[in-house]
Amino acid sequence: MTIELHTWNTPNGRKISVALEEMGLPYKVIPVNITKGEQMAPGFLKLSPNNKIPAILDPDGPGGKPVSIFESGAILLYLGEKTDKFLPKPLAERIPVYEWLMWQMGGFGPMPGQVHHFIALENETDRAYGLKRYMAETRRLYGVLDRRLADREFVADALSVADFAILGWAWRHPRHKVELKDFPNVERWYNALMARPATKRGMEAKLD
Repeated sequence: MTIELHTWNTPNGRKISVALEEMGLPYKVIPVNITKGEQMAPGFLKLSPNNKIPAILDPDGPGGKPVSIFESGAILLYLGEKTDKFLPKPLAERIPVYEWLMWQMGGFGPMPGQVHHFIALENETDRAYGLKRYMAETRRLYGVLDRRLADREFVADALSVADFAILGWAWRHPRHKVELKDFPNVERWYNALMARPATKRGMEAKLD
C-alpha cells in the first residue's frame, strides 16, 4: 500500500521524505506547487485544512482504513507509531523525542522561516530589522542544539523522528547564513545523518 506524500521541496517536506525512506515505507510524491497557490485548492484542503504542506494519505491506516494526516510533526509521530521505528516504546525514552520534536516545531522552523522571508526582501530598510531579530534567534537555536549534542549522538540519544524533523531545517543552514563549523556538534550530527543511505535518498527525492 503506497502512501501519498503531498508536498513541495521545503524543509517540512524533507522531514517526511527522509522519515519514509528511513522507515522503508513505499510512497509516491504528489507535488503541491506552493509558488502557484496549489495549497489553496479544494482537493488539498480536504487533506490539510490549514492549507500547508506536507500532508499524507495512507490507504492502510488504523483498522486498514484510509487516513490523511497534516502537520509535519503529527505525520512523523503517526509514521513512528505505524512502523514502530524511530519512536521508542518506553515513556522515559519517548519524552525527549517529544521535547525535541516540539522544540523544532515551535522554534527551529518558525524562526529560520522568518529569516527566509526577510532575506528575500529587496528593500534594505524592510530587511534590516527582521534579519537582525530572526538571525539572532536562529543562531541561538543552533546553539541550543549544539549544547544538546555535546554528549550524545542524536537529540534523544537513539535516532528518532525528532532528528528527522530538525534535519529538515538544518538542511537549509546556508540560507540561514549559518556556518555549521560554528556549531561543531551540530555539524558532526548533520554529517552523520546525511551519510545515511536512506536519509540521502529522502533528501534527494524529487518533491517538486
